[in-house]
Amino acid sequence: MISCGGEKVKVIPSFKLDLKKFKELDKWMLFSIICIVSFGILNIYLATKGNYGIAYLKKQSIFFLVSLVALYFVLATDYNTIKGFTNLFYGGSIVLLVLVLVIGKTVNGAQGWIDLGVISLQPAEIAKVATIMMMGRKLEEMEGNINTVKNFFTLAIYAVIPAALIVIQPDMGMTMVLFFMVLGVYFIGGLDKRVILYGLGSMLLAVVLLWNSGLIQDYQKTRITSFMNPDTDTSDSGYHLRQSLIGIGSGGFFGAHNSYSNDGTGGFASEYVPEVETDFIFAQIGEQWGTIGAIILLSFYGILISRMIKIAKNSKDIFGRCVSIGMVSYFFFAITQNIGMTIGLMPITGITLPLVSYGGSSLLTTILSLGIVLNIGMSKKKIYF
Repeated sequence: MISCGGEKVKVIPSFKLDLKKFKELDKWMLFSIICIVSFGILNIYLATKGNYGIAYLKKQSIFFLVSLVALYFVLATDYNTIKGFTNLFYGGSIVLLVLVLVIGKTVNGAQGWIDLGVISLQPAEIAKVATIMMMGRKLEEMEGNINTVKNFFTLAIYAVIPAALIVIQPDMGMTMVLFFMVLGVYFIGGLDKRVILYGLGSMLLAVVLLWNSGLIQDYQKTRITSFMNPDTDTSDSGYHLRQSLIGIGSGGFFGAHNSYSNDGTGGFASEYVPEVETDFIFAQIGEQWGTIGAIILLSFYGILISRMIKIAKNSKDIFGRCVSIGMVSYFFFAITQNIGMTIGLMPITGITLPLVSYGGSSLLTTILSLGIVLNIGMSKKKIYF
């Protein structure tokens, strides 16, 4: 047994799904998750079949099945037990962030992955969720009183520690994701709006200092600035964006549907857009399914986000509200950033499209996080026996 807000909870969950609580499960949210992931797997296959056959299809499908099993265990775990493990979860994520700086492998210039053989683990994915859980737990202990100097900086410290370790990797995309998730927690916590504005101003100053600190490599600066004039940018980033725009443009309104051609290729994006199955998966979607496909995908995202907002509003405690809004912030920012960078409206930062881009640890972590939100929704009221 462990103590959680004065209440004793089981250390080892029974993992038996409470059917009375299951009735409270947000079916629309679960449905949208399954549809988005399934659409993502289809497009990953279409993007990679020309060069890799069904290899990526098999891997992502297996990760999805594993994620669904993990989702069941999250839903079957008592809400207070999940909350009770917050300290351990946060501490473990910090250990992994330190460990990755020692033994991690470098991918796209960032030493942010731990090779486990079967799967590569990205600790930053775990840390982003653990951070908002920790902030929600601490804010609940503070009884929601965020507008004091002590409480403000206490929460800030819990956010800065993982953020600093992610910056060192360096992974600027994940740092930005974490920042907006933390900002969402501060906002839902009722932080004075003037403080938020001062904080945004401080962030801009910090970005300027970081830009000139030497921590950001030249190739990362090029990726960020290439969107401003891709036609004259001869770097890899400029090439990525130009090819992405060609692919999306060729899809038109109804889509090109050329992934089903007899030559076995997946169309222009599949052949000529680098990292099309991960960072630039939207280029594949835009080409194959056109504007209609993009609207359908965004509609499912809209359902998912709106349901999380509803869960946050109906949450029975501060912890649940913070975690839900933290995930809303993540999805809203990541979707805007990823799609924006593929069409030249946002800088290229390497932020993947949630639930759609290829990546086992990202998919597993995101679905587990959404499982916690679903659990929060199921626990919005007490069950009487």
